[in-house]
Formats: sequence, C-alpha cells, structure tokens
Amino acid sequence: MTTDDFRRNSDNFCYRHPDRQSFVLCQRCLRTICPECQTPAAVGVICPECLRDQQKAQSPAQHKAERRWSRPRAASVSAGTPIVTYAIIGVTAFVYLLQLIPGFGGTIENTLLFYAPTLYPGLTGMFEPWRLLTGALVHASFWHVALNMLALYMIGRSLEPLLGRARFLTLYVLSALGGSVAVTLLAFTTPVVGASGAIFGLFGALLVIGRHLGANIASIALVIGINLVIGFLPGMNVAWQAHVGGLVTGLVVAFIFTRTRAVRQRGLQIGLLAAVGAVLVALLFVPVLFPGLVLTT
Repeated sequence: MTTDDFRRNSDNFCYRHPDRQSFVLCQRCLRTICPECQTPAAVGVICPECLRDQQKAQSPAQHKAERRWSRPRAASVSAGTPIVTYAIIGVTAFVYLLQLIPGFGGTIENTLLFYAPTLYPGLTGMFEPWRLLTGALVHASFWHVALNMLALYMIGRSLEPLLGRARFLTLYVLSALGGSVAVTLLAFTTPVVGASGAIFGLFGALLVIGRHLGANIASIALVIGINLVIGFLPGMNVAWQAHVGGLVTGLVVAFIFTRTRAVRQRGLQIGLLAAVGAVLVALLFVPVLFPGLVLTT
C-alpha cells in the first residue's frame, strides 16, 4: 500500500479528526477513533456519538447515577495517556535502583536475570521460570537502562494509544518472552539482562502496523537494521539473540493485530495471541527433546 493509498483511506484516521491516525475502533459503530475521542465502555471504547446515543436511551435514574459517579470526559482524556509505558519504565527504574544497593543489588540481579539452564531442573536442580520475563527488568549499567527506557518512552507514547493498553502490554510481554526463548535456543549458557528483546518487539510492531496503514516505514526499517547490525559487532557484548527473538515475536503479534481489528474478531485475536504464547513455551522443550539443536554460545 502506498502513501497515497494511506491518505485516501479514511478508515485509517479518526472520523472526527481526519488528520489523526489510529488503530482503535468504536465497539458500537466500528469507526476509527483517536485517543481524544475514546470513552471507556464495558468492553473496549466508544465514540462521542455513540456515547450520546447511549445516554439518550438511559432512564432518569441512570442519568442521575451517571452524574454522581461518572466522569466520561475525564476518562476519555486519560485514555490517550500511555499509562502502561510509564508503569513499565517506573518498575524497571525501581529495579535498577535496587541493583545499586551495596550487598543487595547483586542478589537482585542474580535472582531476576535470564539464565536458560535455570529453566531445567535436571541440569541445575532449579526451576525458575519467572526469569523468562524478569530478565527484561534488570540492566547492566546506567546507560543500558537509560537507552532502553528512552526507546520505550519514544515508541510507547505513540504505539500504546494506537493499540490500546491491553494490546500494548501483551505485545511487550510476548516480545520479552520471545527474546528469552531465542536466547535459550541460540545461546543456552549465556546470562542475559535488559529489555532489548521487548524493545525490538515494539520496533517490529511499528514496522508491521506502519506498513498496514500505508505509512512510510523506511526510517523505522533503517533504525531496526542499524540496531541489529550493532549486536553482531565484535566486542559489543550485546545479546543479539534476544533482539532477533523479540523482533520476530513483535512482527507476528502486530500482524495478528492488523488482521483482527473488528470487535467481532476479539475472540479470534485473543486465541491467536494465546497460540503465540503457547508456541514460545513449546520451543522451550527443544533443549530437552533435541539437545543437539541448541547452541551454547
């Protein structure tokens, strides 16, 4: 799809603000709405017109209750705030501060970092599956955490309102999991820290969603390419395996999002996302069933 196609397709833009592209649909009329026009409903969000129609159909008692307890406009404004992005940054920064505590920070890092052998009790006598995700919370240095969180902030403040909070969190978590699975298969004995796998998943999502909307994705592809190449340079000490795993997972998850936008497809979307998670978990059995396929470095 070309940029001209993108501009001519009004479905890619908020029907009330034609200059604002969005990925969220009103659950009642299925029109595209930007964060400013979204009002949280029982399931999903609704547009201002559907909200007015809903309010007209209410009984006097419902009107009275809504006046007392509801603040739909305030909720509509907050719907565009990237709360999940801020929460992830806050938790990650807090964990890094804990890492700085003398005599305690090392314990935190050793408990949360990702180390594939700890998933297999037969090898280490330990079973610590939380490391698949908590490895994204610990970082090796100030610059490591700062650059990752800066990338998360820059991407999240645009991508989270576009996808919605639940979908954005799902994307981030599955991408982090995908990065850990790739490390398990391609660098089994290498301890890994950092949110780079999840960040690359967000990059991949931007690439797919931008392409779907018809936007110019050349700059995004260039940034991804440069960062991937950096991971392969000698002496960089970067877990390129996590980058690749997170990127591939992000591409797949975003493709699912672009093909299941309609409200009636919500069940299918959830099922497909669950399938992605199941496939990633299934890949963790490869070192047990086919140990010869697993790389140790």
